[in-house]
Amino acid sequence: MELVQEIKAHSSKWIKTKGKKYKTFFWQDGYGAFSVNEENVYAVIHYIKNQRQHHEQIHYKDELIGILQKYRMDYDEKYIWD
Repeated sequence: MELVQEIKAHSSKWIKTKGKKYKTFFWQDGYGAFSVNEENVYAVIHYIKNQRQHHEQIHYKDELIGILQKYRMDYDEKYIWD
Protein backbone atom coordinates (compact mmCIF):
# COMPACT_ATOMS: atom_id res chain seq x y z
CA MET A 1 0.00 0.00 0.00
CA GLU A 2 2.80 2.42 0.88
CA LEU A 3 4.57 1.71 -2.43
CA VAL A 4 1.43 2.57 -4.40
CA GLN A 5 0.96 5.77 -2.37
CA GLU A 6 4.56 6.78 -3.15
CA ILE A 7 4.17 6.05 -6.86
CA LYS A 8 0.93 7.99 -7.07
CA ALA A 9 2.32 10.98 -5.15
CA HIS A 10 5.53 11.26 -7.17
CA SER A 11 3.88 10.63 -10.55
CA SER A 12 1.20 13.22 -9.75
CA LYS A 13 3.85 15.85 -9.01
CA TRP A 14 5.78 14.89 -12.15
CA ILE A 15 2.84 15.01 -14.56
CA LYS A 16 1.86 18.47 -13.30
CA THR A 17 5.21 19.72 -14.61
CA LYS A 18 4.22 18.63 -18.15
CA GLY A 19 1.94 21.53 -18.99
CA LYS A 20 -1.15 23.52 -18.07
CA LYS A 21 -3.55 20.81 -19.21
CA TYR A 22 -2.26 18.60 -16.37
CA LYS A 23 -2.51 21.28 -13.66
CA THR A 24 -5.57 19.64 -12.08
CA PHE A 25 -4.46 16.02 -12.58
CA PHE A 26 -5.13 13.68 -9.69
CA TRP A 27 -5.30 9.95 -9.11
CA GLN A 28 -8.54 8.44 -7.92
CA ASP A 29 -8.55 7.10 -4.37
CA GLY A 30 -7.60 3.48 -3.98
CA TYR A 31 -6.06 1.08 -6.45
CA GLY A 32 -6.25 -2.46 -7.74
CA ALA A 33 -3.42 -4.81 -8.55
CA PHE A 34 -3.51 -7.81 -10.85
CA SER A 35 -0.82 -10.16 -12.05
CA VAL A 36 -0.48 -10.88 -15.76
CA ASN A 37 1.34 -13.74 -17.41
CA GLU A 38 4.02 -12.87 -19.94
CA GLU A 39 1.99 -13.87 -22.98
CA ASN A 40 -0.65 -11.24 -22.11
CA VAL A 41 1.68 -8.28 -21.54
CA TYR A 42 0.99 -6.73 -24.97
CA ALA A 43 -2.76 -7.05 -24.45
CA VAL A 44 -2.40 -5.15 -21.18
CA ILE A 45 -0.29 -2.45 -22.85
CA HIS A 46 -2.99 -2.11 -25.53
CA TYR A 47 -5.67 -1.92 -22.83
CA ILE A 48 -3.83 0.84 -20.96
CA LYS A 49 -3.25 2.88 -24.12
CA ASN A 50 -6.94 2.66 -25.04
CA GLN A 51 -8.66 2.65 -21.68
CA ARG A 52 -10.24 6.09 -22.13
CA GLN A 53 -12.12 4.84 -25.20
CA HIS A 54 -12.69 1.44 -23.58
CA HIS A 55 -14.39 3.01 -20.56
CA GLU A 56 -16.72 4.93 -22.85
CA GLN A 57 -18.12 1.48 -23.74
CA ILE A 58 -18.12 -0.15 -20.30
CA HIS A 59 -18.02 1.52 -16.89
CA TYR A 60 -15.00 0.74 -14.76
CA LYS A 61 -17.15 -0.62 -11.93
CA ASP A 62 -18.97 -3.03 -14.23
CA GLU A 63 -15.68 -4.16 -15.72
CA LEU A 64 -14.10 -4.81 -12.32
CA ILE A 65 -17.11 -6.76 -11.03
CA GLY A 66 -17.04 -8.80 -14.25
CA ILE A 67 -13.37 -9.66 -13.73
CA LEU A 68 -13.91 -10.63 -10.12
CA GLN A 69 -16.85 -12.84 -11.06
CA LYS A 70 -15.10 -14.38 -14.07
CA TYR A 71 -12.21 -15.56 -11.90
CA ARG A 72 -14.49 -16.51 -9.00
CA MET A 73 -12.86 -14.06 -6.60
CA ASP A 74 -14.66 -13.33 -3.35
CA TYR A 75 -15.31 -9.64 -2.76
CA ASP A 76 -17.47 -7.29 -0.75
CA GLU A 77 -18.50 -4.15 -2.63
CA LYS A 78 -18.26 -2.01 0.50
CA TYR A 79 -14.46 -2.49 0.34
CA ILE A 80 -13.90 -1.83 -3.36
CA TRP A 81 -15.61 1.52 -3.96
CA ASP A 82 -14.85 4.95 -2.52
